[in-house]
Amino acid sequence: MEHDETGCQAPEGPRLCINNCGFFGSAATMNMCSKCHKDMMLKQEQAKLAASSMGSIVNGSGSGSGKEPIVSGNLDIGAGPVDLKAISSQPFDALVSGEGGEAKMEEGPNRCNTCRKRVGLTGFSCRCGNLFCAVHRYSDKHNCPFDYRTAARDAIAKANPVVKAEKLDKI
Repeated sequence: MEHDETGCQAPEGPRLCINNCGFFGSAATMNMCSKCHKDMMLKQEQAKLAASSMGSIVNGSGSGSGKEPIVSGNLDIGAGPVDLKAISSQPFDALVSGEGGEAKMEEGPNRCNTCRKRVGLTGFSCRCGNLFCAVHRYSDKHNCPFDYRTAARDAIAKANPVVKAEKLDKI
């Protein structure tokens, strides 16, 4: 009786996730567990993003940076039905990069450019753009091609502009 007065209902019992993952779902997450619900929401966002980017490409509205060439003329684009499930099943990085095979492969472990010793996270990057160990981190130890003297002169000249007063007062 007390539940009828307050409008609260006792839960009917635990319900398994509708994706049969073995966890319990709730009505707030459409009878899915939290992980399956989160994955479904992520797939829907990716599908919306892919559809909007496809629509902007087809309609010709680019990012507006002004660096894309403007092409005039008639284009024959076959705009058929798009399978959003196939698009959303691909990883997001593959959609952004275009071709999945052109993704940059990671290099092996970080190594010193002089002695090839593994440095990991403790490597020192030089202004010449290379990575070195603790022994070869100084410019005189690895024959650094970077010109520190010119860089310092330019920095000082930029920080301290020449200020000269006129020699004669203008009339």
